[in-house]
Amino acid sequence: MGKSPEMVNCYIPLMKEFGMSWSEIKNTPKTELNVLLTALSEYNILHSFDGYNDKSVREMAKDDPDIMTRYNDYKAKQRQYSGRKERKIESFKELIK
Repeated sequence: MGKSPEMVNCYIPLMKEFGMSWSEIKNTPKTELNVLLTALSEYNILHSFDGYNDKSVREMAKDDPDIMTRYNDYKAKQRQYSGRKERKIESFKELIK
């Protein structure tokens, strides 16, 4: 048996996270499976740092710099789905408001 990244990256998450059986996966169109996996990925990013604050993430990032990249992705998703946009500061007066 050769390497099977499709099994590890697609089928196992569908079975584990969605409780799909092998027969359900085989009977589901590939586009629907891709949508499910995309939604799962979005959900995992959206909730990956729930319960952490900026200070604790900075402390963790001292040991693993990749954490800041993932945290920035998390914050971007939070802004995207909450509908809030970052306020762009145009002047010093706006900064002190």
